Amino acid sequence: MFPIVRLLKDLFVASRMNPLPLTAVHRSSHICWPWDLDIWLELNNGRAMTLYDLGRTMLAQRVGLIGALRQNRWGMTVAGTSVRFRRRIRGFERFEMRSRAVAWDDKFIYLEQSMWKKNGECASHVMLRTAVTDAKGIVPPTKVLAAVGQGDAETPTMPEWIAAWCQADATRPWPPMAETQDGLAS
Repeated sequence: MFPIVRLLKDLFVASRMNPLPLTAVHRSSHICWPWDLDIWLELNNGRAMTLYDLGRTMLAQRVGLIGALRQNRWGMTVAGTSVRFRRRIRGFERFEMRSRAVAWDDKFIYLEQSMWKKNGECASHVMLRTAVTDAKGIVPPTKVLAAVGQGDAETPTMPEWIAAWCQADATRPWPPMAETQDGLAS
C-alpha cells in the first residue's frame, strides 16, 4: 500500500522549507518502520523505491514543480531507472535521503537519489530518467523550467555514467520479446 500519510506529512514539511533551484540537493530524514521490512527484517527493495518517490515529491515541492503541475494539469512519470543496493537498512533505523536533478535533455530530467545511514555509509543509490507529461505527451524540460521560474537555468554537463546508461538503454529491445504458446520467444 502506498504510504499516503507519509506523503502528506512530507509535502507539508517540504512546503515549509526554503525553495530550491532544480539542481540543489534536498535532504530528508526517514525511519524504516516495521511495515517497510521484508522477510529478512530489512528495508524491502520495493518499499525503498516507494520511499524514493516520497523524496522526489518533496524535491518537486521545493523547486515549485507541484504548483506548476497543478496549474498546467501536468503529470510526472518515471521513464527508466538504475538502482544499486549496497547496505542494509534495518527496522527502526533512521536514514537520510538526498534527492537532486543532475541534468536534462530535450525530453527527460535525470535525477539521482541516495539513502545514507547514520554512520555515513551509502545504503542505496538510484538514477531516474523522469518526464513531465500532458495530454499531448512529454513536456520539454525547458518549458517545465520556465513554469517553475527557473527558465534561465542551463543544464549541467551530463555525467558520463548517465550518458553511458542512456546509450546502453537505447539498444534494449522494445517491446520485449513475447513468448509464444510453446514457451519459446518469438
